Amino acid sequence: MLQPKKQKYRKQFRGQMPGLAWRGSEVAFGEFGLQSMQRGWLSARQIEAARKAITHHVQRGGKVWIKVFPDKPVTKKALGTRMGSGKGDIHEYVAVIRPGRIIFEIAGVPEDIAKTAFLRAAAKLPFDVKIISKR
Repeated sequence: MLQPKKQKYRKQFRGQMPGLAWRGSEVAFGEFGLQSMQRGWLSARQIEAARKAITHHVQRGGKVWIKVFPDKPVTKKALGTRMGSGKGDIHEYVAVIRPGRIIFEIAGVPEDIAKTAFLRAAAKLPFDVKIISKR
């Protein structure tokens, strides 16, 4: 699963997600892209599940780009722990997604196969997405 090799600080605040995605909001590498319509956190497990769904459907044809990386650590306290005693341990890594961000791109496959592959991947993601093509 995706996670950073090194970090300057182990733990982060939760943060806010205002506005729209300016960076990474256009199809850059492939022919078709999966664009988010809502904001939220995308965990490393969800990214991997969607990637597997895409590559399985295109039968390892074409090329798939993952345009997001989970570099934000999310902490969670152990089960049955009382309140207080500091921040919990790192539970998972997430990518912060704003509306308009391209999550996956694909090239080298026909449009109908790309659309069905992205629909299968969309079922694994926690927010609404739309399929766009290169302008």
